[in-house]
Amino acid sequence: MGDAFSDGGNRSVVAEMKFGVTDYTIFVLLLVLSAGIGLFYALSGGKQRTVQEFLLANRSMTFLPVALSLLATFQSAVAILGVPAEIYRFGTEYWFLGCSYLLGLLIPAHIFIPVFYRLRLTSAYEYLELRFNKVVRICGTVTFIFQMVIYMGVVLYAPALALNAVTHFDLWVGVLAVGLVCILYTTLGGLKAVIWTDVFQTFVMFAGQVAVIVVGTIKVGGMGHVWKVATKHGRVSGIDLNPDPYERHTFWSLAFGGVFMMLSLFGVNQAQVQRYLSSRTERQAVLSCYAVFPCQQIVLGLGCLTGLVMFAYYQEHPLTEEQKKASPDQMVLYFVMDVLHEMPGLPGLFVACLFSGSLSTISSAFSSLAAVTMEDLIRPYVANIPESRATLYSKLLALGYGLLCLGMAYISSMMGSVLQAAFSIFGMVGGPLLGLFCLGMFFPCANSVGAVAGLVAGLAMAFWIGIGSFITSAQALPPLPNATGIPLLDGNITTAVMTTLLTSAAKPERLTGLKKFYSLSYMWYSAHNSTTVIVVGLLVSLLTGPMHGDAVNPHTIFPVLPRLFCCLPPKYRDKLRCGVRDVAEDGSGSDPASLAMEKTSNGLPNGLPGGLPPGSDTEEAEMGEGFARGDGAHTYFLRETAL
Repeated sequence: MGDAFSDGGNRSVVAEMKFGVTDYTIFVLLLVLSAGIGLFYALSGGKQRTVQEFLLANRSMTFLPVALSLLATFQSAVAILGVPAEIYRFGTEYWFLGCSYLLGLLIPAHIFIPVFYRLRLTSAYEYLELRFNKVVRICGTVTFIFQMVIYMGVVLYAPALALNAVTHFDLWVGVLAVGLVCILYTTLGGLKAVIWTDVFQTFVMFAGQVAVIVVGTIKVGGMGHVWKVATKHGRVSGIDLNPDPYERHTFWSLAFGGVFMMLSLFGVNQAQVQRYLSSRTERQAVLSCYAVFPCQQIVLGLGCLTGLVMFAYYQEHPLTEEQKKASPDQMVLYFVMDVLHEMPGLPGLFVACLFSGSLSTISSAFSSLAAVTMEDLIRPYVANIPESRATLYSKLLALGYGLLCLGMAYISSMMGSVLQAAFSIFGMVGGPLLGLFCLGMFFPCANSVGAVAGLVAGLAMAFWIGIGSFITSAQALPPLPNATGIPLLDGNITTAVMTTLLTSAAKPERLTGLKKFYSLSYMWYSAHNSTTVIVVGLLVSLLTGPMHGDAVNPHTIFPVLPRLFCCLPPKYRDKLRCGVRDVAEDGSGSDPASLAMEKTSNGLPNGLPGGLPPGSDTEEAEMGEGFARGDGAHTYFLRETAL
C-alpha cells in the first residue's frame, strides 16, 4: 500500500495510495459475479427468447428483489460520494430528506402503480398515448432518451475520475471494465439479470459503507465521541422552519420539495416503472415500494454517519496540503484511504461498493432505454414484427446503448467544467416529465395540445433556471482546484446544479432580480417545473377546447377529487369526475381510446406465452392484479386502492 510518513506526530498519511493484490481481487470478483449472474439468466429459464422475458422478466418477480433493485438504482456512485461530502461540509440538515421518502413512495404505490400496472404497459410512455395521442407519447419518449443518454456516460466516468485522482486507480481500466461487464449481463440476461445483480450489488454497497463507518468510528474513539465533536462544531443541525424557497436547505425544502423529486424518480421514471411492471402481481409491486422505504432510510443514515465520522476524524487529524486542495467528492476517498489503508482488502471493498453504484445505475439505463425505444419508436411503426426478431432488436438496442454509454464517458472526459452541468440535465428533465404524467392522470380536461405546450414550457423553465444558476455561480465563484466534477448529491434524485455544488457555508450576498430567481433552492426545482407543466397545460387546454369526460379513457385517470371527498353524496362525487365514467361501477371494460387493437399485452396478441408465469396466483390475478387472459381480451380489473 506504499510507505507512510508522520504528520506532526498526529497520524500516518499514506504517501503513495496504491491498491494491493487483495483490493484488485475484490474488485475483479465483483465484476465476475455480476457477469456470472447475467450468463446464468441468459442460459436458464426461457433464455430471454421473448420481449416479455427480456424487458419485463416475464412479469415473475416478487417484491423483495424488486425493492432492492429500486434501492440500487436510487443509490448511485454519485450518492455514495456525495452524501458524506454534504454532511462533512454543511452538517446533518440533509438528513431531513428522509421525511420526503414517506409520501414519495406512498403516492407511487397507491396512484401511479395501479394505473400503470392495470394498463399492462411495458413503457411508461405508452400511457401518454392512451391518455392523449401519439405525438405526446413521442415527445415524452424523446425527452427521456435525451435525459438518460446524457446522464449515463457521466455517471460512469465521474466516479472513476474521482477514484483515479485520489488512489491512482487506472481511470480507463475502471470505466471500460465496468461498462463492458454491464453491457454483457444486461444484453444477455435481460431485466431479470439486472434486478438480481442489483440485489448482489446492494449488499456490496452496504458492506463497503459499513466497513468505513465501523473502522473510522473505532479510530476516532467511538460514536459518542463522533457526535460530541460534530455537536461542538455545529454539524448537528436542528429543524430550520424558514419558508424561504431561496434557502438551499430547510425542513420544508427537504421534506416537501423532496417529495416531488422522489415522485419524478419513483413515480414516472421508466427505470423504476419497468421494475414495478416486472412484478408478479400488482400487490407485489406495491409491496416493493413499502419494502424499499426502510432500506432508503438505512442508506441515507449510512451516508450521513460516514460524513459525521469523516468530520470528527479530520478535526483530530489535520488535513494535508493535498487534501486541503481537494474537491468535496475527493474528500470521501481520501478519508477511506486514510482509515482503511492498513487493512488489505477493505479499500478494494469500498471501490467495489463505489462501482456497484455505477453498475446498478447504468444497467437500469440500458434496460429502460431499450424498452422505450422498442415499444415507443419501433413497434408502433413497424408492423407485424415476429416475436423472435423483436427480442433480438431489444437485445441489440441494449448493446447499442451500452456502447453509446462508453462513447459518452469518453466525451465526458473532454467536457471539463461542462461535465458538472451535464449532471444537472437529469434533474432538469425529471420535473417536467412528472408534470406531464400528473396533468394526464389528475386533470381529465387536459388535451394533447395542452400536454405538449406544458411539456415545452416546463423544459424551457427548467433549462432557464438551471443554466442561469450554473452561469451565475460560475461567475461568482472561482473553480475548485483539482476538481473532478461530481455533484455533491445523487443525480438520480436531485436536480443538482452548480449553485448547490459550489455553495460555501458563508452567507451569500443579497441577490435581486434574475439572480434572485436563479438562486431558487434546487430542492424545489421538480415542484416548480412540474407545476409549470400543469398550469400551462391546463391554460392551453381550456383555450383550445378541453377534453370532454366521455372522450377520456377512464383507465388513464386517477379520480383525486372523488377520493378526497368520498363523504359527499354520489351525485356531487359524479360531478367531481368531470364527466369521466367510474370504471369501478362500470364493469363493461370497454376502452375506445386504448391500444387494444394494436397491442393487447406488450406485443403479444394473446397475452403471455403459456398463460400466467409459473407460480403465479391465478385467483389473485382474477381479483384484480392485471394479468392478461388466455383469450387475449383487453379486459381490466379495477380494485379500490386508498392512500
